[in-house]
Amino acid sequence: MSTTLSASTLLAIPLAPLVGSVIAGVFGTKMGGNLVGRKGAHSVTILGVAIAFILSAMTLMSVVQDGARFNETIYEWMVIGSLKMEVGFMIDPLSAMMMCVVTFVSLMVHIYTIGYMQEDEGYNRFFSYISLFTFSMLMLVMSNNLLQLFFGWEAVGVVSYLLIGFWYTRSTAVFANMKAFLVNRVGDFGFILGIGLIAAYTGSLNYTEVFGQADALSVLTFPGSDWMLVTVIGICLFIGAMGKSAQFPLHVWLPDSMEGPTPISALIHAATMVTAGIFMVARMSPIYELSDAALNFILVIGAITALFMGFMGIIQNDIKRVVAYSTLSQLGYMTVALGASAYSVAVFHLMTHAFFKALLFLAAGSVIIGLHHNQDIRYMGNVKKYMPITWITSLLGSLALIGTPLFSGFYSKDSIIEAVHVSQLPGAGFANFAVLAGVFITAFYSFRLYFIVFHGKERYDQNPDAHHGHDDHGHHDHHGDGKPHESPWVVTLPLVLLAIPSVLIGYFTIEPILHGGFFDGAIVVNETKHPAMAELSAMFHGPLAMATHALTTWPFILAVAGVVSAWYMYMINPALPAALAKLFRPIVVVLENKYYMDWINENILARAARGLGVGLWKVGDQGIIEAGVVNASWKLVGRLAAWVRGMQSGLITHYALTMLLGIFALLTVFVWLAK
Repeated sequence: MSTTLSASTLLAIPLAPLVGSVIAGVFGTKMGGNLVGRKGAHSVTILGVAIAFILSAMTLMSVVQDGARFNETIYEWMVIGSLKMEVGFMIDPLSAMMMCVVTFVSLMVHIYTIGYMQEDEGYNRFFSYISLFTFSMLMLVMSNNLLQLFFGWEAVGVVSYLLIGFWYTRSTAVFANMKAFLVNRVGDFGFILGIGLIAAYTGSLNYTEVFGQADALSVLTFPGSDWMLVTVIGICLFIGAMGKSAQFPLHVWLPDSMEGPTPISALIHAATMVTAGIFMVARMSPIYELSDAALNFILVIGAITALFMGFMGIIQNDIKRVVAYSTLSQLGYMTVALGASAYSVAVFHLMTHAFFKALLFLAAGSVIIGLHHNQDIRYMGNVKKYMPITWITSLLGSLALIGTPLFSGFYSKDSIIEAVHVSQLPGAGFANFAVLAGVFITAFYSFRLYFIVFHGKERYDQNPDAHHGHDDHGHHDHHGDGKPHESPWVVTLPLVLLAIPSVLIGYFTIEPILHGGFFDGAIVVNETKHPAMAELSAMFHGPLAMATHALTTWPFILAVAGVVSAWYMYMINPALPAALAKLFRPIVVVLENKYYMDWINENILARAARGLGVGLWKVGDQGIIEAGVVNASWKLVGRLAAWVRGMQSGLITHYALTMLLGIFALLTVFVWLAK
């Protein structure tokens, strides 16, 4: 069987969602006369993503079974000197796996959206956006060069802006999408600097050519400093990942992005946009392996994010925001794995997390639908009785998230903890503490949410907005007592289909992906300097043995402690959380103010930027350029012309006087020069 892949087949993978997006966005809206209608819009976009998923799955099978690879240019855009700007695909195990994850989760979200957005006026527009988002993400993960990577990177940013602000009549949604857009621009400034440095020193944007010159880059220093060039490049690229993958302190946009419809929370914040930074660092592993300083920076930032964003999940009362802060914390875990040179573990956790986090987001959306668009968990309770499918799938997703042995999240999360434990980087001690403490915190806030929502006393009649509030879609709620009801099958089917890999995929894939050479050739690790993966493989004796051994380890003990603590505090002694909140009020205030990061951004950084802009405008532009150069030049010419014009009086005596003064001036100059 051939070990090469068809370019036309690969091209069809991103183009199928793009075609669906164009049809729904043009012919499903007023602009195109709404020719296809609602059914046509969701049918064509679901068909496009389904085609992309089937072809991606076939591609992954060819890559795994036949060793198929593809690395070719599809279209040459322009050539500037020796620098080629191209559209091309690199298909290897890393990109093939990402393609399957993106298209599968996207397909589930598309199906789910039929039920969730059925009453929304922007139904067709929403399907167009999420299909366009899928196209953008596929172009990113399939790219074989930094230019196309940057195109996909920015395209997902633009579409996420449109999706977060989908309900553009709500001021909170407009603020949230602008916040996401601006924060990502900060990260992208570093990202483009890193790409520029690579282009300047290698003369290429193609991955293969750049990686071929990695050793030559490793001996260079950044001009004007003693920093290694690869360190500067690595940190600049990672600053881009900090924005896209919401790492501290560029994480502030992600919780507010919950203002968008719930399906995009699953699509953007579980499997696609926020994992783009993780994918990029893994793809650039040949560069990062040359700089321990860059890796240590990544390790520490990831540890801070994993720990401190987990604390934020404890105090949230909005069901979507709890899951959002969980996403931030889990992205921190992935980043920690990258810093420990366990790139394959980071991508493995990316995959498992995509399934159970998409499941949790969509389950949260199902609860919101069932409770007539109430999102406050304080006015829920005993949802299990009314929504059995949503309940059981949420429980499975929560068990996967906290790393329960045999569940998918266990295999990836415990592998990250082990990789950090054996890391030799300076920041490994703090990172090890952060990921272990994060196990307890994750279990606590996950099952706090679970117990409050699905068990305990029903509190629907206590909701002050039960009769006059606005729901998630901006419509008035008139559902009386607000008793839950199970969601329609187009909502529950994706939950069931996502629950299956959330439980099983880790068990069946950990051995080939982490210890079977699955990523050979796609990810590069210097095992002499960074032995984490080698030691993990030496300790691995099968998925069942790993799960059995985990029952006696600290991560399992901490996870159980977190679940038991949540059970006791919210089921047995519900007065205790309020008492603890009062006792630790200063800490709670800090958490409620999100570590004051928004205040710092708005009152210090934004004002400083505004002050700098106003200063440059008034002093630089108006004062120096306008008044000092532009206006001063014409005024000087005008005054000189007026003086000369005044000399033209028509009187011969004035002309004679001018001639005498001129001769006197010339003689004075000549005499002075002669001396």
